[in-house]
Amino acid sequence: MASQPRMGDIQDLEKGARVATNILQQRANDVRANVVNWKSYLQGQMISNEVFNFISNFDNAKPEERSNLINANPMQFVGIFRNLIDKIAKDQTLQYILTMLDDSLQEDPSRVDIFKEYAKKRKESVWQPFFHLLDRSDMFIVHQSSCIVAKIACWSKELMEKKSLQSYLIWLKERLKEPVNEYHSTVARCLQMMLRVDAYRVVFVDVDGISVITSVLLGHEKIGFQIVYQLCFCLWCLSFNSALVEKMNKMNLIPVLADIVSSTQREKVTRIILAVFRNMLEKPEDRTVITEYALSMVRCKVVKQLELLEARKWEDPDLEEDIKWISTRLESSVQDLSSFDEYVSEVRSGNLEWSPVHRTDRFWRENASRLNDKNYELLKILVRLLETSRDPLVLAVAAHDIGEYVRHYPRGKHLIEQLGAKQLVMQYLTHTDPNVRYEALLAVQKLMVHNWLKPTG
Repeated sequence: MASQPRMGDIQDLEKGARVATNILQQRANDVRANVVNWKSYLQGQMISNEVFNFISNFDNAKPEERSNLINANPMQFVGIFRNLIDKIAKDQTLQYILTMLDDSLQEDPSRVDIFKEYAKKRKESVWQPFFHLLDRSDMFIVHQSSCIVAKIACWSKELMEKKSLQSYLIWLKERLKEPVNEYHSTVARCLQMMLRVDAYRVVFVDVDGISVITSVLLGHEKIGFQIVYQLCFCLWCLSFNSALVEKMNKMNLIPVLADIVSSTQREKVTRIILAVFRNMLEKPEDRTVITEYALSMVRCKVVKQLELLEARKWEDPDLEEDIKWISTRLESSVQDLSSFDEYVSEVRSGNLEWSPVHRTDRFWRENASRLNDKNYELLKILVRLLETSRDPLVLAVAAHDIGEYVRHYPRGKHLIEQLGAKQLVMQYLTHTDPNVRYEALLAVQKLMVHNWLKPTG
């Protein structure tokens, strides 16, 4: 996939809506078939003659005739739909109204600006009528309203204001966290639309959206390939922003995506993940971030996966090009990496293992003091892992590294005590895992026995 979004990608996304919102589309077809008896609403004095005349004509009109009705009085078009949404309580009728409105916006996306103009003239919120429906018990009403919000937000000439945007993105995020249901793909579809707008991407990351996508993708076997594709598409959109792609570094995304690549048989899933990987290696302005991404990909066996993928035949030439590009970049990165780069990447990932650097005296002699860089960043990560991890392997390696740091850096004992690591290591002397107990014991010995230099100042 190309490194910049192409018009074809956007068109493919629009065509894909029929698949992505399959349940919503099926229900919408059923809703259209249940024609509303508008006369009964008139007779019951629930709508005025003006509303009855307009909506009856609009409901039975062909697309060209609907255009004429809207163009003749755009404000009437919006006012009547808003009036109906506010006043009609019956689920079945409200479903019909929302579907009619959604169809109208789909026919001509520029109509969303009429809604904006109407709200601005009356100093009202364009979003409030639809946000109000997001709390309904009827799931079709909820998600049809959500789709309308996404269309107004993405198709309008003006961006959604930040407060409403935060509310909507948090709502989408919370729906993704729910147990898998038939409307999950509709939620992901709305998010796909929203994240094509760069300003919306920034706010989504600010509300901790990436971590939610990551947690959902962790269970990729259970959610189905279509939602996996949609959520990876969201990550791809985010990865075009150089500042945001650097933040992905803290979300431990690469192991999750590498696992999906190794297990999926779907070409479009493979294609979109490799496009994310390519942006991770191409878009960050901070070269150290690119280095960390490259190391993480190597550690997650992405190079081996690329070799397997290269041997297969693909319909998409962009996919073949991405495979070659990423392979070349990773090969080049690995050749340029030092053992300390590798160590930094491993510690930052939190996935400690007995890679060669941990056991090499020369590594610690040359690099122990570098654990103090960036306000003791690496030391603090090791301490945090001792505090929070439940993985015996991570705990054993972290305890070992604390001991080696103290052994090779003269003032290390003082810093370790300041960071609270000494007590953490000592508590693992009674851990259930024998390897954790052993490494904790060695670390404590290094803390107690070594002939320390007193810190100056």
